[in-house]
Formats: sequence, C-alpha cells, structure tokens
Amino acid sequence: MKLRLGVLLLLFVLVFNCRVFAMDEKFCRISKTDYIDKVKGGWLGQIAGVAWGFPTEFAFQGKMMSEGRVPVWKEKMINEGFCQDDLYVEMTFLQTLDKYGFDVSLRQIGIDFANSEYGLCHANDKGRWNLRNGIAPPDSSHPKFNEHADDIDYQIEADFSGLIAPCMPHYPVEAGEKFGRLMCYGDGVYGGQFVGAMYSLAYFENDIEKVVRKAITYIPEKSQYYECITDVIKGFEQNPQDWRKTWEFINEKYHKNVDYRQFSCIIANGFNIDAKINGAYIVMGLLYGRGDFEKTIKIAMMCGQDSDCNPSNAGGILATAIGYNKLTAKYKNINNKEKFYYTKYNFSELVDVSVKLAEQLVVRNGGKVEKSADSDIWIIPQKPVSSQILEQSTNPCSPVGSLFTKKEWSQIKFHNPENAEKQPPAFAINDFAPGWQVIDCGDYMLPGLYDEWDGHKSVLVTHPYSQTIPCVITRDYSVPAKGKTRLHIIVGHHYMGDFDLIVKVDEKEVLNKTIGPVTAKNHWLEENIDLSSYAGKTIKIELFNKANGWACESAYWDVIEIVRN
Repeated sequence: MKLRLGVLLLLFVLVFNCRVFAMDEKFCRISKTDYIDKVKGGWLGQIAGVAWGFPTEFAFQGKMMSEGRVPVWKEKMINEGFCQDDLYVEMTFLQTLDKYGFDVSLRQIGIDFANSEYGLCHANDKGRWNLRNGIAPPDSSHPKFNEHADDIDYQIEADFSGLIAPCMPHYPVEAGEKFGRLMCYGDGVYGGQFVGAMYSLAYFENDIEKVVRKAITYIPEKSQYYECITDVIKGFEQNPQDWRKTWEFINEKYHKNVDYRQFSCIIANGFNIDAKINGAYIVMGLLYGRGDFEKTIKIAMMCGQDSDCNPSNAGGILATAIGYNKLTAKYKNINNKEKFYYTKYNFSELVDVSVKLAEQLVVRNGGKVEKSADSDIWIIPQKPVSSQILEQSTNPCSPVGSLFTKKEWSQIKFHNPENAEKQPPAFAINDFAPGWQVIDCGDYMLPGLYDEWDGHKSVLVTHPYSQTIPCVITRDYSVPAKGKTRLHIIVGHHYMGDFDLIVKVDEKEVLNKTIGPVTAKNHWLEENIDLSSYAGKTIKIELFNKANGWACESAYWDVIEIVRN
C-alpha cells in the first residue's frame, strides 16, 4: 500500500510540473489561466521586438550594429506595432483558421491570402501575385514561379502556429506545409516551422537553449537551414560570452559565401533577406540573451539585416516562456482598443482568438479539457513530429500543376472580371488606357487608378515589382501606313523620389531618362516619341517603370496615348 501511495504521489508531482509519463504516453498539462498569461506574453514580446527594431530595419547589411546605435526603448513604442506587416499578415492566417477550422484546405488558405488587401514584399508578394493569377498552392511558392522562395517571409509570420499550439510542436510543422506553401519552399518553409516549434516548446521549457536544440530536430538534417542553426549552436558552445565571434563566422559562411546563397533573390549591396542567416540572428539573440528579454532583443537587432523581424521572433519566443505577468511593466502599456491594421482584432481580441484556437487544437490533438473551479486544465498528449522530405530551392521537385478551378477563381476578387469593381486599380488599366496591359506591378506606394493626383485627373500609379524587376506597361500596335504617328506620355514622380523611364519599341530602346526633380517640371514630364518610321508594321511598345534605388520609385501616369495625325 505504501509503495502504491508513493507511486501515486510521484505521478501527482509530475503532473503539476507539466509533464507526466503514464505507460508509454507522455502528457503536458497547462491551466487555461497559465496559457493566457503566456500567449499574452508571446504576442506582446513579438510586438515589442518589431516596434523596437523597426527604425533599424536593413540599415546594417553585412555588418554589426554597435550598441550605441540601438534605439532607446520608450513605453509608447509598444503601440507602434499595429501597422507592422510582421503582425497583421499572420493574423490573416488566424482569421482563416477561426472561420474554417484546422482542416481548412490549402486551396482555401490560398484564396483568403489572394484576397488580402495589404501591401507585400518579396516571397509574400510574388506568392500572392501567383495566386491572383490562378496558380494555386503549393505551386504558388515553387522556385520555378517564385524567385523569393528562400526569403524570410514565412519565418516572420509563423509565430501564430506555435502560439496556438502549447506543447504541440507537430502543429507548427503541419501549419508550415499549408500556410508556408503560399509563398516559400525548402529552407523558407523550414525557417517558419522552426520558429513555430520554438514557440510551442517555450510554453513548457524555460531553458531557451533546450528550446532551440529541440526545435531544430523537427526539420531535415541535410537542409542548409539546419546546418546554419547548428553552426550558431556550435558557435555559442565555442564562444559562449562573445556573440560577435559567432556573428563573424555566420556572416562569412551564410552571407559572403555564394554556395549558401544560391537562391538569394538579391545579392547586392550587402542586402540579405534569406531565411537562413536571419534565422541565425534569431537564435543568436535567444542563446546569448540568456533569458534576459531586453538583451535578447538587442542582440538579435544588432546582428543587422532584417533587424525588426528577427528581434520580433526572438522576443516573442522568450516572452512566451516568461509570461505576461513577469514581463517588465514598460513593455505592457498597449492600447487595448486599437485594431491591428487589416484585421478585426485589437490586442484583447487577438488573445481571445488564440485561446479559442488553442483549446480546439488540444481537443483535435486527442487531448481533453478538465473543468475546474479555478481554471480549466488542458491535458495534451504528445505526438511524434513526422519526418519531412528534404527540399531545397536550388534543386526543387517538379511543380504539381496546381491551378485554381473556375469556381475557386470566382472567389478571388483581384484579377477577376466578375468582381471588377473590387480590383486594385492598377489592374484595371483599360479604364485608363484601353489596349494597354500592366505587368509586374509591385505593391509599394499604393499603386492604382486615382481620381486625382497633384492636380492631374485620372492618374495611374505603378511601382517596380522589385529592385531588379521593373513594372511594364505594354501593348501591340499596328502603325498606319500613312500619316504621322507618335506615342504621347505625361508621367510624374513622387516628390521624395525618382525612377528610370525606359521606352522600347520591338525591344529596341528609344528612350531612357530618369524622371525626377532635375528632369521634370513640378513633378511632371511630357514626352513625344515618333513612331512614323514603323509605318505599316505591327510593333510591341513597352514602358518601363524601373527602380534606380529603392526609395519612392513610383510612376504617376497622366497620359499614355498613341496620336495619329
């Protein structure tokens, strides 16, 4: 009897230390109250990290930031995260889960993302562009169609997958195979799965080094992402007091060595938005921060590159382990009434939907909810994390040929003639210049058709797709055999920037001019290009809105017309 009582007592103690071994099955237990404390901490840590690091984003490319350049934290900064895409994009995914449940199809997720209205960059932007043009996931992220597949995008948005999955690290892996496949592939997906798993583990493990070491086991060992994170761990073991030495090694191998950047979207001017090196900076913040919230965020920030996203991930993971109640007061003064941009959630509502989804996931996972007078207890059985097939963007599998059906296509309001009134105006060029077509218009600077801009009526705004891919306005035109024909253009620039206007006829450059303060009068430039030499021929005309830097590169088209005399 004494032995039996002793065993029962041992089990009781283990249960209330959040882990219990019963037969061959392992359980985690967490009260709903404790979950709320930790999920609030996780979201708040993420907000603090991105708001604090935002002024430094990509200001330090391939170089470290000195501590003297780190912005001073001010309590009001916690309310500067509502407009950050690091946050509101992943809330789109929460809204999809809340509406359709955890068994939502990959194609429905793609439709919801295609219908999002916020501006995007890199992998997100190209993935959504593919979706809006009929390429369904997973092909929307395939390297054949998305040159940004290894970028950081899903990594910075995967926090949600772990925040709603306490002690269920298999779910962030599952979520990556759905939400991550909208825009990323291979290492781009693995980064998000790794980040999500760290959040999940942080609910029950305060030792952040253990969290890192466990989470990395959930992605393929032969991937470059796995290699990068294990290199950071080795660097920490060899130089536990000097994060800068580890940074030097990581920068040399994963930034300067092109063998580890074979699918980087841009290799110029020190810029690196690859998931691997930015994931390394998250882990450096976590390991060298040693559980100190402020130090963790600062180190992740001082590593440079995407120095608001990386401290956001690191801060969120650590704050999940710490919990809201133990966070310093200067990080808690959040406005509970303000909504996150493009979402239906304020902070309290964000916590509420997280709790709702987490409890659903516990039950879906085979767990149960024990009712209690003080707080419900969630009992969560542990499941093995399925091994994954290695995928790398440099040698991808063949696309699966996923296209939206006509019925699915009708649900996408952008690029859909049945919903023309809801299209972004940049894709309704026929209302502005019939016969012309817009290709590769980016989302920066709010492109579209404006009733008025700078005193001019009906102005079409475009923006380059990227620093290397221009926006193109094009058409084929049959030049009359008789008379004179000219291309008439009136185009403006943003008062804070300029861009290169290139005009080609049958791929021959006929105009190349920077449209900016030096060349344009009161922001506007008029050009007439004689097409008479092409009389009797059908020609291809292309107008390029090309970036010559990456600041306010938008073009403002007042007139695009072909005039015949």
